[in-house]
Amino acid sequence: MAQQEPDEQVELSSSTRSHLEEQNLRPLWEVEDTMGNVYDDLEPDIWKWEDIQTAIDNIEDDIPIDDLPPGFQRRVTVPINTGMENAISNTIYVGVQTVSPGETAPAHRHGANALRFTIDGHEEMKTVVAGEEFPMHDNDLITTPQWEWHDHVNDSDETATWLDVLDLPLILDSLNARNVFENHELDRQPVTKTQGYWDSQYGRARPTEAAKDDSIPGPFEGTADPTPPYRFKWRETHETLRQRADNDTPDPYDGYSMAYVNPNSGSPPLFPTMSFRSQLLNEGPTDAHFHNATEVFFVIEGEGATHVDGEALEWSERDIFVVPPGTKHHHEPDDEAILLGMSDRPVYEAFNFYTEAEA
Repeated sequence: MAQQEPDEQVELSSSTRSHLEEQNLRPLWEVEDTMGNVYDDLEPDIWKWEDIQTAIDNIEDDIPIDDLPPGFQRRVTVPINTGMENAISNTIYVGVQTVSPGETAPAHRHGANALRFTIDGHEEMKTVVAGEEFPMHDNDLITTPQWEWHDHVNDSDETATWLDVLDLPLILDSLNARNVFENHELDRQPVTKTQGYWDSQYGRARPTEAAKDDSIPGPFEGTADPTPPYRFKWRETHETLRQRADNDTPDPYDGYSMAYVNPNSGSPPLFPTMSFRSQLLNEGPTDAHFHNATEVFFVIEGEGATHVDGEALEWSERDIFVVPPGTKHHHEPDDEAILLGMSDRPVYEAFNFYTEAEA
């Protein structure tokens, strides 16, 4: 016997129905199907670098940063997932930003957590965070924590390009909250610290004072250690990854994987809402598994494919792709590849909701 739907089993009287409608009330069985359907289902998707490059080149030719409206003076191209309207997922925002020679993306600050992963960098291309200039070399990862002033200054003769990664969709859409935001009175914030200052405060040797500068990370309070401004130099990250591959056993799902840790705590995740890792794949296909977190990948080196529920996302250097939650997936490099992995797993772990299993 076929099971009846709840609305077929129950019929409310006209007086009850009228009262519910007048008071903006509804019975549970009529609202449960609408829960979790703010968006269409997230789809496996890939954005090829050749297409992204054409888009960012055209936008750079069309629009100087100075012509953009205040508060949006960032020239960014945003991958949009098939099931979304404004981002690659409903928790993670990824954009590809460019700054032309001589341009400045003006200083501002906001409540969202953010980082920059450099694609085309230069010693004279700098992200300025909390008073320090951070040079942006290829594949460097630079944090711009909550409520810290940050601007992007290109004093080189080449266009600089990087990934912007923020938790904006989580804040604005999934939590339906506000992203507090403020523009600086100056395009370029004053440089008040020497290069290497923040690294010196959070490296192997630490300041003896128990208290840190209370401007980090801003006026937000929670249960997680604050994330400081920090530059993860690729030459150091790459060396660490290679040492891992030369000496250890690969993870069956992620290969040789190294997490970007919160420099304040020395432990992952980098932000309370997002985790990041570099992972080297060089021993054939990984094992298939699934989990309820969303994962986004940027291809740092190499070629291959990621199989998601039977669909092959074929990728090469600088491509961006997304693996939706709950999908069976595994990686298959052609030879050797290095990926930047991004995940909203910390959100699920914070509520004891994270789950993972072998496929």
